[in-house]
Amino acid sequence: MPTPAQCALAPCAGVSGFVLMSYEFLVGLRYTRSKRQAQGRNRFISFISMVSMLGIALGVAALIVVLSVMNGFQKELRTRILGVASHVQVSGFDGELSNWQRVADDAAKHPQVRFAAPFVQAQGMLSYDQTVRGTLIRGVVPDAEDKVADFAQHMRFGRLGDLRAGEFGIVLGADLARALRVSMNDKVTLIAPQGLVTPAAILPRLKQFRVVGIFEVGMYEYDSSLALVHLNDAQTLYRMEDRVSGVRLKLDDLFEAPRVARELTAFVDADAVVSDWTRSHANFFRAVQIEKNVMFIILLLIVAVAAFNIVSTLVMAVQDKQADIAILRTLGASPGSIMGIFVIQGALIGFIGLALGVLGGVSLALNIDVVVPAIERALGIQFLAKDVYYISDLPSELQWADVITITSVSFVLTLVATLYPSWRASRLNPAEALRYE
Repeated sequence: MPTPAQCALAPCAGVSGFVLMSYEFLVGLRYTRSKRQAQGRNRFISFISMVSMLGIALGVAALIVVLSVMNGFQKELRTRILGVASHVQVSGFDGELSNWQRVADDAAKHPQVRFAAPFVQAQGMLSYDQTVRGTLIRGVVPDAEDKVADFAQHMRFGRLGDLRAGEFGIVLGADLARALRVSMNDKVTLIAPQGLVTPAAILPRLKQFRVVGIFEVGMYEYDSSLALVHLNDAQTLYRMEDRVSGVRLKLDDLFEAPRVARELTAFVDADAVVSDWTRSHANFFRAVQIEKNVMFIILLLIVAVAAFNIVSTLVMAVQDKQADIAILRTLGASPGSIMGIFVIQGALIGFIGLALGVLGGVSLALNIDVVVPAIERALGIQFLAKDVYYISDLPSELQWADVITITSVSFVLTLVATLYPSWRASRLNPAEALRYE
């Protein structure tokens, strides 16, 4: 049966009546939306509530958008790196693998492995017209390499298939080609570090290669130092006979690479080292993840500041509603109910701000490829200039796990901010509050 306080503040229907909503919720809702024609003090409290809502909304929206953009950058960089690097790599202990075909067949028995490609990797120097550059030479089989890497998608000139055994063709990274000032069909001299021992001296091994292609992945590490030749030509130049440096593997799921690399030690019956892309680029991806976590903490402070504005809102509301609190106490409201009223008031402010922030942040994150170009056109600027950054468009990848985390943490902050003012309201003495009324 409803208490006197409930009947005074919520609809009742005789003895059999029921409360449509708890009176704590109704009173908290009424305090949140103070009427415009109320006194100046109430209007000011309502204004502070609005500022708190907007602050929470802006903070949450900023968090969602920034984390989505960082996820997009991480995905874009990962795609570019794995367009050249392999998901899993099986290499010989001494840098050479003699039975690579058997290793590839053993690795293919794993259900996650889709393709395998042998490679030869060694250091070298490229020379053209008195310009010399150190480079990383990778010998590949074009048809097999196309299955484990995405060079075909990044070829600016020529094709990877133009590398043919015995013709000594070479495909250069775009920055490496610019540094050497070479173009298609120019002949460059490759100098191998292993020399020829003669009675007179140790002479370096030289071989001319014709430029048959130029690629641009968008990662300076590869575009400035990587050169591709045919596997047989690399074996001939570096005197490896039928041996290779290792086997590159492509998986169904690149995120399973660490687990697959561990399990491949049981599949591969050879003296080999099995590594995955998370180990070969561990420092880079760890730095990106740390930066994302730091940005989350920094931007969360914006939400925290807005959430704790609720404290000042509720403190002023408690001071303004002392008489109301005293009347409710005399009608039978418990201290817990009084505390609940102001907790609900603060929670409603936080909930509305969170809803606006999530709606705005998700909408902006999903449409950032439209919004950012519109801002650039309106202001006549470009945030990511093509001549400076490889990624000229602002990428975005919305992850709902991030949205849920942001929403949960922000809502907890708003609830924590309501506790102290609400507790002070529940401790109010009715006699003291009504003394001068």
